[in-house]
Amino acid sequence: MKKFIALLVLACVANVSAAADIVGNAKAAKVEQCIGCHGIPGYKATFPEVYSVPMIGGQSAKYIENALNAYKKGERKHPSMRGIAGSMSDQDIADAAAYYSQQVKK
Repeated sequence: MKKFIALLVLACVANVSAAADIVGNAKAAKVEQCIGCHGIPGYKATFPEVYSVPMIGGQSAKYIENALNAYKKGERKHPSMRGIAGSMSDQDIADAAAYYSQQVKK
């Protein structure tokens, strides 16, 4: 039983350290889906209702990561963003956050 608990603890520590190793790479970011809405000043989306899309350039990377993870988990409810975030890996999210955090705030 002690060996099982030790293995379980070791697995948890390895999982936490693996998640902490993800570093965003702005040059590798797959932001094609993002630019169509978040790259247009004053853009308003019309699905599922008229919604003013925020400009996210210059926003902190941590904020963007948290927002995308919240959409991915369903904690934020916008259906388009939930679908996009749901298709992103943790690395994709970190890369997009790095990309947008390096943009000039408009």
